[in-house]
Amino acid sequence: MTAQPLLAVDAPSLYFRAFHGIPEKAARTSAGEPVNAIRGFMDMLAQLIRTRHPDRIVCALDASWRPAWRVALVPSYKKHRVAHGDVEEVPASLEKQVPILLEVLAAVGIPAFGVEGYEADDVLGTLAATQPAPVEVVSGDRDLFQLVDDDRKTRLLYCGRGVAKLEDADNALVETKYGVPAKFYADFAAMRGDASDGLPGVAGVGEKTAARLVTRYGGIDDILAALDDPQAGFAPGVRTKLDDAREYLAKALPVCKVALDVELPPFDAAIPRSPRNPEEFLVLAERWNLASSAKRLVDALAG
Repeated sequence: MTAQPLLAVDAPSLYFRAFHGIPEKAARTSAGEPVNAIRGFMDMLAQLIRTRHPDRIVCALDASWRPAWRVALVPSYKKHRVAHGDVEEVPASLEKQVPILLEVLAAVGIPAFGVEGYEADDVLGTLAATQPAPVEVVSGDRDLFQLVDDDRKTRLLYCGRGVAKLEDADNALVETKYGVPAKFYADFAAMRGDASDGLPGVAGVGEKTAARLVTRYGGIDDILAALDDPQAGFAPGVRTKLDDAREYLAKALPVCKVALDVELPPFDAAIPRSPRNPEEFLVLAERWNLASSAKRLVDALAG
């Protein structure tokens, strides 16, 4: 019998997607309060549970969306997404919905937590590294392709085009998509850069060149070691670009790598087959006009 997976959900990735995917005017309370992110998240969760048949589930949160230790290494990290101080720029109507969504998850009995000093990605990485296999990580963040591990039976359910069009990623899919094995995805990403995270990458080294370098030499440590060998076969221009970027690469790699050893709080991942606090769940569903989404989620949990 095939073991049932742990569904490790990147909650911010899904609720941002829900918020932007469902018009506010289409999901409101009778008082006109938007609940599009909550409804969308609940519906996505119901679909994932119904189609993936997990026996465990955890939602990871960003306790620190821009950890100081990552910023210290690469100051531009997520800088363009700062609203003020160290506060993330989040639409006001979404910001109001997140605490309500967390109340809904608590009433259902689905653990949702972050860890101070770390992002949701790091919580997901630690779950993938420490929890019994199989683990299915759900996210629209391509950085998490690095967690794919066929031996450990860790897959990424990549929802870059939505939950209805999941890419069920094993190592073969990562190699087909990016030209590198999943274990070197972070090295590849550090060289290529990522404007959405404020990571500049190596000037003049794009996705194809980064993939070729990984294929030929391995990870960044191997590539930098090979730079010191005049017989290593780098094109002169590429050698110069990498040599100029040594300091950046040494700092960018730990920024791009997801932590696998975060100290997680105690949690019970066993999937609830009915709401743990049905009275509270009913009150929330009625107060926030979530009846249809609540029914879909309850039906999915019941199997």
